[in-house]
Amino acid sequence: MKNINNNLPMFYGASANIQARAKELRKRMTKTEKILWEIIRNKQILNEKFRRQHPIDIFIADFYCHKLKFVIELDGEIHNIPENIEKDKNRTLHLETLGITIIRFTNIEVENKIDWVVSEIALKIKHLACPLQNENDASILNNTTNEPNLKTQKINPTN
Repeated sequence: MKNINNNLPMFYGASANIQARAKELRKRMTKTEKILWEIIRNKQILNEKFRRQHPIDIFIADFYCHKLKFVIELDGEIHNIPENIEKDKNRTLHLETLGITIIRFTNIEVENKIDWVVSEIALKIKHLACPLQNENDASILNNTTNEPNLKTQKINPTN
């Protein structure tokens, strides 16, 4: 089970400037952020609370669940620029050093495959909240392609 320390500071030392920028970003969310926010706000997914445009150290996460140390990032076309790909990798590495888990979706995935996006978020929440029970669970969670896992799981009957 992931060691979750809920005594960690909520903002990981984010400066007043970063907090002010986050507040501004909350006022002008993108269309895709609004779509996902309407689904995850008010503990609608597995009763987990998410915050939007949440300051973490020198970064602002699109969505953050402090209890699970879990960030959801939405990537538009600008994230495909080589310079931004490198920035995203460095950002992810930095957040991971803080013990934060990140999941990323493209805007296109949110707009066209929202049910799949929500199921992936729910699966990740379950993984972060509970230890894995068997290898079948691990095979689902190791899907790194951001594509639905269509493998059929065999169920072992109990005696």
